[in-house]
Amino acid sequence: MKHVSILIPFGASSLSNIEGTWHILTEVNTILRRMGREPIFDVHLVGISNASTQRNGLFTIQPDLLMQDVQKTDMIVIPAMHQDPREALRLNADFIPWIKEQYANGAEIISFCIGAFFLAGTGLLDGKRAATHWAAANDLQEMYPNVEVVDEKIMTEEDGIYTSGGAYSYLNLVLYLVEKYTNRDIAIVIAKTFMIDIDKDSQSPFIMFQGQKSHEDEPVKKAQEFIEQNFQDRVTVDQLANMLALGRRSLERRFKKATSNTVTEYIQRVKMEVAKKSFESSRKNISEVMYDVGYADIKAFRTIFRKVTGLSPIEYRNKYNKSAAVAV
Repeated sequence: MKHVSILIPFGASSLSNIEGTWHILTEVNTILRRMGREPIFDVHLVGISNASTQRNGLFTIQPDLLMQDVQKTDMIVIPAMHQDPREALRLNADFIPWIKEQYANGAEIISFCIGAFFLAGTGLLDGKRAATHWAAANDLQEMYPNVEVVDEKIMTEEDGIYTSGGAYSYLNLVLYLVEKYTNRDIAIVIAKTFMIDIDKDSQSPFIMFQGQKSHEDEPVKKAQEFIEQNFQDRVTVDQLANMLALGRRSLERRFKKATSNTVTEYIQRVKMEVAKKSFESSRKNISEVMYDVGYADIKAFRTIFRKVTGLSPIEYRNKYNKSAAVAV
């Protein structure tokens, strides 16, 4: 049986992460018992103290185990923590040496959504890929440059460390773990019981690209603004470099450092964000939207759109604009 420690941090944590994980894993045990099999998960709420108030005292969670009483665990679950990441680290610093010790002794570590900030604070994510809420991906990359942040992934797994994307995508990671430690049939039952899309592997369709401007590189900001104001045109790196009186290599280096995107990636993402909004709100067909954002090759447009969103243009429009006529 796998001992599972769901952390109950101080501060404002995701109650849905905590209760949802507990509910699903204990339901797996119930299903196994009905099948005449032994339960597989020994699930506990583990805290630093006997009670943790959440949401400014609106809720209180009572851990059934204290951290110092858990000598050995197999899985540690870190829920999203909704206060400032540095404050979350300060409030819950006592967890860090325990998490690192348990990991060294073979425990797997799971973080949900922006819980990745706390996990990164342990140093265990250095050199590894990590997912988090797409809206927090740039902040995570800036705060922890040794972590390879992947904003499109709904989950990652590397060396016994798992991370999930934003909000309720934690359900997909829990379901993945259920399948890993039971079988596909049990995972399907859980997916149907809790109405979880079992094969969802990307949060790309949910990303709303707003540009990354939380930096102080003014020439890069000017380049970003130019790209956003001229999305319908063909904007090149050389054009931007000449406009800003910078060398091409210098601009590319500074742009990547400031935004976590290459210039070309940023141009594509701006164009695709405009295309997404058009598909969501207008009745324009694929070709019209493609021309609006400056593409003439429909194959190239479709390829880049799928790369950015994880869906084809038609799939995206059908998903988010039910009133639009399906036309190419």
